[in-house]
Amino acid sequence: MAEEVRNQAADDEVKYKERKRLLFFGLPWTFTKYMITADMITIDEGLLKVEENDCYMYKVQDVKLTATLPERIFGLGTIVCYTGDVTDKELKLVHIKHAREIKNYLLKASEEARIKRRTLNMQDIGASADDPEDL
Repeated sequence: MAEEVRNQAADDEVKYKERKRLLFFGLPWTFTKYMITADMITIDEGLLKVEENDCYMYKVQDVKLTATLPERIFGLGTIVCYTGDVTDKELKLVHIKHAREIKNYLLKASEEARIKRRTLNMQDIGASADDPEDL
């Protein structure tokens, strides 16, 4: 029982905490916060109307990093997480520092979460068992 509590506490530990930054000098003057734990990605947005969006790590299917010229100048990047989540098929972590490091972490953590939960990520490539050409 004590081991489960320790493991749960380790999983809830915040691995990365970032803020969406202005493209101008990469200053964190926005009201969007990103928090990444071993099990979940959380995006908090807003000042007057606050919206919190969560996605379990095992639902992350692929991760893409983009960096425009101004982002590269100020050391920022944008990470797009393609998920199997119902609320958001694409989670965007916009204008964040350490984007490459976070992207690599997300790829590894999502794979570990799928293995831990024993889930399988399959893509439909258009093949059908009813297709006579496949036989």
